Amino acid sequence: MKGTDKAAYKAADKVQTRLLAEVDSQRATSSNATFAYAASEWLRVTELEDSTRELYEGYLSRTINPAFGSTPVRKMTTRMLENLYADLRRCRVRCDRKPHLEHKVEGDHDCAKLKCKPHKCSPLSTSAVRQVHSILSGVLGAADRWDWIPGNPAKAAKRPKQKQPQPEPPSSVDAARLAEEAFQMDDDWGTLVWFVMTTGVRRGELCALKWSSIDLDEGVVEIRRSYRLRRGVGTEKDTKTHQMRRIALDTETVVLLMEHRDRWRDRLAAAAVDLTDDMYVFTGIRNADPTLPYSPHAVSSRYKEMADRLGIKTHLHALRHYSATELLTAGTDLRTVAGRLGHGGGGATTLKVYAAWVAASDRKAAELLGSRMPKVTRKPREQKSAD
Repeated sequence: MKGTDKAAYKAADKVQTRLLAEVDSQRATSSNATFAYAASEWLRVTELEDSTRELYEGYLSRTINPAFGSTPVRKMTTRMLENLYADLRRCRVRCDRKPHLEHKVEGDHDCAKLKCKPHKCSPLSTSAVRQVHSILSGVLGAADRWDWIPGNPAKAAKRPKQKQPQPEPPSSVDAARLAEEAFQMDDDWGTLVWFVMTTGVRRGELCALKWSSIDLDEGVVEIRRSYRLRRGVGTEKDTKTHQMRRIALDTETVVLLMEHRDRWRDRLAAAAVDLTDDMYVFTGIRNADPTLPYSPHAVSSRYKEMADRLGIKTHLHALRHYSATELLTAGTDLRTVAGRLGHGGGGATTLKVYAAWVAASDRKAAELLGSRMPKVTRKPREQKSAD
């Protein structure tokens, strides 16, 4: 071998040795990474909405990191995850089952003065535990992709079964009482309640609605945005499914919205202001500023107070259920209902939530089809003569 070839070979060998050492170093670092570190890296590189990020950070700080934060991800197993789920379904703080006081503050203090109470186990809900599983699966899935662990133990972990949704829409009688009371309170509020009943929009979508999204000539409303209020700060964002949808409006709703628009035009004209398309359709109270949206919390609170006054046990979101169940009971096809509600999956979500009403609609369709079948004359069966 020539001298130049030997020199080149030695140089290449040194580079290879250095690269292999770097790889070994990275593997050692990765294999020793704790779950808390892996979770922070996952949050850093994952695109999440602000509300979702806050939700995940809350679960990590309160529930997941206290259990696994210092555990190396390579040592996490499916059994460890299932044990956590079982503990959380028994007690959200994973107590040792021994009687103790829940102290209001840490350190020395007067329990009697602060009214520290005996601990009572309170299980975490099924949906919350499933959310914990989703976060664990995301973090460990990322660690698997990054070659920090040989596999994702969350894939095999058995999470609690999700309970079948049980929507409780108000009855037709109660819905009529609620609508009548809303208009008695004031026409703006009555129009808002009526609009939710007939369109089934979500609360955030209602509050984000602007006049630019309503075509009263065509009788169509476009749902493009949602309004969210968090810690006193309001922000607009995409709809829950990140998709725009168009909802047809019935004649009565169109008339009510026209009257609502005219009322606002008159109010603003008195202040020498024009009603513009970028103003919100619904605002807090009469003579409020239409450049500001109705607070979602205020809408729910006012509706709940109205329902309580009537002795009806319900909440604002139940009006969305009312809209869906009325349509299904009337025989509207599943895909149309799903489209109006903004459900994804081609109606799979709608079917899961409103299975009982879909079944009732199917029964009604069967009876309707039977009534339209041609009438035929059937020969009476010949009775066998007795031997």
